[in-house]
Amino acid sequence: MSQKTPVDFWFDPLCPWAWMTSRWVLEVEKVRDIEVRWHVMSLAVLNENRLDELPEEYRELLETKAWGPVRVVIAAQQEHGPQVLGDLYTALGTRIHNQGEGPGKPTVAAALKDVGLPESLLDHWDSTPYEPELRASHKEGIEKVGQDVGTPVIAVPGPDGEQIAFFGPVVTPAPRGEEAARLWDGTLAVASVPGFYELKRSRTKGPDFSNL
Repeated sequence: MSQKTPVDFWFDPLCPWAWMTSRWVLEVEKVRDIEVRWHVMSLAVLNENRLDELPEEYRELLETKAWGPVRVVIAAQQEHGPQVLGDLYTALGTRIHNQGEGPGKPTVAAALKDVGLPESLLDHWDSTPYEPELRASHKEGIEKVGQDVGTPVIAVPGPDGEQIAFFGPVVTPAPRGEEAARLWDGTLAVASVPGFYELKRSRTKGPDFSNL
């Protein structure tokens, strides 16, 4: 039997676009021989040295709502193993984005309960001894693509064994079935070209969670 191709996926549960991409990758997992491995990154860490350059609304979001969820997620990984990240991310994203509950402490508490993780992980909300691990996980992902992008970051083995990494794709709604597979194949084809950097067009609407 062939071994599944590992797909490393870095996410911040706060980001609706990463959430959409993650649901697409799980669709791809059904139709391509891949296995997703989840990792934490942080929009708060990414932007902590450039807050003054950001719009006030986004700056306030990062300062007041971005740290708590990722601290709890990294604590869950460190104390219960990386295998809990996929289910925890699904529980968080479903509540934060699909159900519109937002990234507050009650939402995270409910998500922990959904997946059978202890409520005591909320003790990490305001500070955590696992901040070095959070920053290391973030650094591992963002250094694959550079500081000018955000979440998600995806990395896969290339034809020569070296990883191919890219930000995105940003897509809404999340493709399913064969459409998901075509987007995956095309994304890998583009990303594997040496020297390729960007393919982009303007967004005309926000994330559509209706099919999730």
